[in-house]
Amino acid sequence: MTALVLASFLWVAQQQPTPMNTEITAEEDHLRSVLSETNGSPVEMLRAFEIHLNKFPNSPRKAEIEKAAAKSAIDLKDDARTIYWGDRVLEREVDLQILDRVANALLSSKNITQEMAQKALRYTKQFEELVLQIDKEAMANPKDAARRRDEVDRGLCRSLVLQSRALGILGKHPDAVVAARKAMDYSPSEIAANQLGLALSKAGQPAEAAKAFAEALMVPDVRATDAERELDRKLMGENWVKSKGSEAGMAELLLPAYDRMAALVAEKRKVLRQLDPNRDAANPMEYTLSGVNGDKLDLKTLRGKVVVLDFWATWCGPCRGQYPLYEQVKDRFKDRKDVVFLAINTDEDQGLVKPFLAEQKWNKSVYFEDGLSRALRVENIPTTIVFDKNGQLASRLNGYIPERFVDMLSARIEGALKP
Repeated sequence: MTALVLASFLWVAQQQPTPMNTEITAEEDHLRSVLSETNGSPVEMLRAFEIHLNKFPNSPRKAEIEKAAAKSAIDLKDDARTIYWGDRVLEREVDLQILDRVANALLSSKNITQEMAQKALRYTKQFEELVLQIDKEAMANPKDAARRRDEVDRGLCRSLVLQSRALGILGKHPDAVVAARKAMDYSPSEIAANQLGLALSKAGQPAEAAKAFAEALMVPDVRATDAERELDRKLMGENWVKSKGSEAGMAELLLPAYDRMAALVAEKRKVLRQLDPNRDAANPMEYTLSGVNGDKLDLKTLRGKVVVLDFWATWCGPCRGQYPLYEQVKDRFKDRKDVVFLAINTDEDQGLVKPFLAEQKWNKSVYFEDGLSRALRVENIPTTIVFDKNGQLASRLNGYIPERFVDMLSARIEGALKP
């Protein structure tokens, strides 16, 4: 949430009726006043929060405003104030973004102390525990499992990279190496490989550190910047020279490093594809959909046919009204082998679908959207989409007009059938 959104939230809150208490009225008048002078500037927004809390240190909105100040400082990338306000928020509650940013700010401090490193370590472990708990709860629902797995793994990787940095500052170099290796297991990336190299170097293992920096340099990760690549190259050379006495033979590190990282990335992608076979699909008609009864449908096998996709949900009232009309359209084309109708369910809780179909006595040939609605930008339901025989999107109906739907969709299908 940006500082502007937070300030808007607070501004709206000030418009609500308040008790006839002069102290509260004076405070709210002050908050309105300082916010009105910010003109939407994030810098001035943070200053306004600080001025207000300095004047009213026991404000009943103190927790709310301190969190707004912390988020504003994060938006501004102001490390000192991120730490100052973030610490106050984290004394009361756990917030993933604030845990991460405060820990990073602490570890980025030029004058970091052992106490600061210990606090950062505590925050990153809290972050890790919270992400693992969220992951455990989320995995109960298979929808978007691959995306969630990737997000969780990246979050855990970042947490462990920061833990490794903190452990290194605390002089616990073997533990720092272990944490960095765990980060690599979660997400084989430049940031994890770089931290592993730093940890190994501080642990007195320059030859292994050189290999890690080579991996950081060669990882097929487009998120790495040119500056990061240059630093990895520099650190690889320094550690190789430290272990071997010269740069002779250092080039031989690169090809094996690339092969190792490419294999790790490929394995990671394989795991994610097992969770979501559509993860790398180039276009919607390359998706594989899972059926309510456990069957699978590869949409590529329908090439050469007109494909009609009906996006609906059990909770959607208009979808119930459209259903008999959709069945009428299907009946019109029942003798056409080159027209395929697919009912695509978009429910978050997929367990609701089978009982619903049985209760409503609907056709049970239903498939889950499995990410297809996101690929097709289906934002409202019911939505009906028609693909032509070449797999190109031919028509789209958002919602439906009851008295015209059957003829409209029939005409769209006839149009898609034309050469």
